[in-house]
Amino acid sequence: MDVIALLGTGTMGTAMGRRLLATGHRLTVWNRTPERTTQLVDAGAHAAATPAEAVRDADVVITMLTDATAVRETLRSAATALRPGTHVIEMSTVGPDAVPELAALLPAGVPLVDAPVAGSAAAAGAGRLTVLAGGADEAVDRVAPVLEQLGTLRRCGGPGRGAALKLVLNTGLVTAVAAVADALAVADAVGVDRRTALDALAAGPLGGAVARATATDAAFAVSLAAKDARLALDALGDASAPVLRATATVLADAPDPQRDIASLTRGPDHEPA
Repeated sequence: MDVIALLGTGTMGTAMGRRLLATGHRLTVWNRTPERTTQLVDAGAHAAATPAEAVRDADVVITMLTDATAVRETLRSAATALRPGTHVIEMSTVGPDAVPELAALLPAGVPLVDAPVAGSAAAAGAGRLTVLAGGADEAVDRVAPVLEQLGTLRRCGGPGRGAALKLVLNTGLVTAVAAVADALAVADAVGVDRRTALDALAAGPLGGAVARATATDAAFAVSLAAKDARLALDALGDASAPVLRATATVLADAPDPQRDIASLTRGPDHEPA
């Protein structure tokens, strides 16, 4: 089994780390806040004090961080310790434009695969994520056995194509959840109770969005969704996307950006739907 360095042990990183340990990999972990590595250390991982220390003996390096700035800073710190032949898998949501810049930070002989994921932390722990991999064929082939431990591998094409598809999926997700929130606002206005409205919506074209809007085992913070919406809008430029632009405003104005996006469907007088 590969020796893996996992840089970033937030909610999703921790779930992925548990899965990698459970499937027999040796795991070294690093996080900017060291206390957040405790769960994985207790499960058998080794904690490193710096990104460079974490990657020094790694065959595969995984980054699962908040945004492109965090990934950039972490890879700069790790780069001097990366050995030729090590493969870096960037699994955060950073958008396709960041991928070549991140790849340029790596030394010769260290390829980058962009492989963001679709799915919750619970899906990560069970190996049921959808992994959206972009990169050179030989690089994706090399890391495929690791990625397939985390879920279903979808090959998206060359460098940046996994990151691009992730923006498409997240745009669909956040705009659909915002649409459920609007529908529930109308239900409140016309006197339809929320349970009845949700049951009816779940039987229609918003069924998948209703399931996500009422999920209790997911952790996709509003702040992260807002970051992803900004990435998508940056990619669009001046192109028309009124629903996404309106959703980005809703996300930016949300009262508690650390709550899951399901909170968008909960009015001030309502418990979770």
